[in-house]
Amino acid sequence: MISPDVEELLEGLYICEVEHGRYPPADIVRKGVEEALSLKLAELHGDKCKLTEEGKRAGRNVVRRHRLAERLLQDVLAVAPAHMEEDACRFEHVLQDGVDDKVCILLGHPRRCPHGNSIPRGKCCRAAQGDMIREVRPLCDGKPECKGAVAYLATMDDRQVQKLVAMGILPGAEVKVIRNFPSYVFQVGYSQFAVDRPLAEVIYVRWDQ
Repeated sequence: MISPDVEELLEGLYICEVEHGRYPPADIVRKGVEEALSLKLAELHGDKCKLTEEGKRAGRNVVRRHRLAERLLQDVLAVAPAHMEEDACRFEHVLQDGVDDKVCILLGHPRRCPHGNSIPRGKCCRAAQGDMIREVRPLCDGKPECKGAVAYLATMDDRQVQKLVAMGILPGAEVKVIRNFPSYVFQVGYSQFAVDRPLAEVIYVRWDQ
């Protein structure tokens, strides 16, 4: 088992190195670095701390668990945004031994966390694509007459959330695309609404086959 300190280190290094293409100086990543070096998850190159290939795989898994935890906290447990980051940091250490895949399946294999960051794909996501089960994609990808259920809202903008909630766009709500040009028109219940692309992009729908 990797300690929480090392997992936090790997998560930060993965985001810096793989996602942002930067290598932080070793002297600012002291916590957990000695253990990571001894486990051959990281290496020192001059004054830079870099992940090994094994470290990248481990860091990717931590990032995946953290962002899935954020989705779970927001979409299912309705945790306030002010507490989400701290709670997700604690929760990510629990989502191990396949629990992360179970959460991912529960959430419909989300592509992005509530902050808009990409969630690394897992084995369950690849299996879902192979089995052609319902896929979660934004409303703007829907074709006329397509139906599905809202999976989650990929936005932290209070104004967008308030507008969508007022329309009845909540996780689980059934939607039907009426048209997708020049604006996106969809039906929720007996009401129809038109939205522009920026708003249609944040409504993720679990589409029916």
